[in-house]
Amino acid sequence: MDGTLVDTERDWLATIAALLAEHTGHTANTGNTGSTGHGPDGLDTYAGLPLADAAERLAERIGTLTPETVRARLDETFTARVRAGVAVQPGALALLDSARDLGVPVALVTASERPVADLVLATLGTHRFACSVTAGETSRGKPHPDPYLAAAATLGVRPEDCLAVEDTPTGAASALAAGCRVLAVPTVDGIAPGPRTLLVASLAEADLTALPWPPAAAD
Repeated sequence: MDGTLVDTERDWLATIAALLAEHTGHTANTGNTGSTGHGPDGLDTYAGLPLADAAERLAERIGTLTPETVRARLDETFTARVRAGVAVQPGALALLDSARDLGVPVALVTASERPVADLVLATLGTHRFACSVTAGETSRGKPHPDPYLAAAATLGVRPEDCLAVEDTPTGAASALAAGCRVLAVPTVDGIAPGPRTLLVASLAEADLTALPWPPAAAD
């Protein structure tokens, strides 16, 4: 969702940057894509992380706030940014509608919390999704496979028959671990092309009828 269907990955990283600047004096330019580099202290390392995981990491880095306080601050600020309005990514609605026209069910699998996801679903149109899985609704979040496994189970399909659309290494790792193929539209560095990973610059380039993989073998 964040960074793939709507341009909220930048909002998420800006929220983290603001908290770091307030409590550590560290400032970073989120640029056009939300990227600030992928070193151990770079904001990119927070891209795609569930709120709880990001809060734990930030609390350790800040040193003067508890994870619970950091989580509450991040949640409040990021939700306010999303509530103020989000931009739909180029090609996103066309891709979703193409899936519907082809009879392909779509699940939203996001590291964002349910309130944020519901705000975005209202913007995108809930009719475009058969189900959604958000942070905290599986025992483990991304980069673990649990969210994608839960979505596939809800759809009643095998993970290896699913195509995950992702923008971060964290999300791509989750999908690949579940057995999915990945269509990556990177907002940060770190996703490598591979046998099950196709990179495109924009969803406007994605054609579900012309993907490079052969159909999965029948049972």
